[in-house]
Amino acid sequence: MQGCQGDIKHWAFNDPPKREGAYKDNPPPSEEYKKLTTRVVDLHPITSAQNARTSGGGSITMVPTKAITVGPAETWRAEKVSIWHAGMHDNPFGQRFTTFMISKKIMDTSVSMSLLSDHPNVQFNFYRKGLGTCEIAMH
Repeated sequence: MQGCQGDIKHWAFNDPPKREGAYKDNPPPSEEYKKLTTRVVDLHPITSAQNARTSGGGSITMVPTKAITVGPAETWRAEKVSIWHAGMHDNPFGQRFTTFMISKKIMDTSVSMSLLSDHPNVQFNFYRKGLGTCEIAMH
């Protein structure tokens, strides 16, 4: 299975769940989250903005607000998960952040990419020029 990481620290539109209902105060536990299967999801507003920036020519009105996603249940049936960081779908800190969480096996469903630390075969691929630097620059 291949994918990339989004600004919300998700893979394949597995955005963190909305903070409502049973998850108002805390996200679901990882074991519950990993049971999710292929489904139609409402995209997080930042995911919609990211899609406008990276694929929609900057026009957020042209970006769908829902997506069909392969769920974590299917992800865990994959022999290997390959995550590609081209430097366009997340920032330098975000790329390092989830890589660190996965390498240290820190799982938190509010950072859904971190759940991949429980998968037996995850490979990250970085485009070196896209990795950038972690420095503050206000424009």
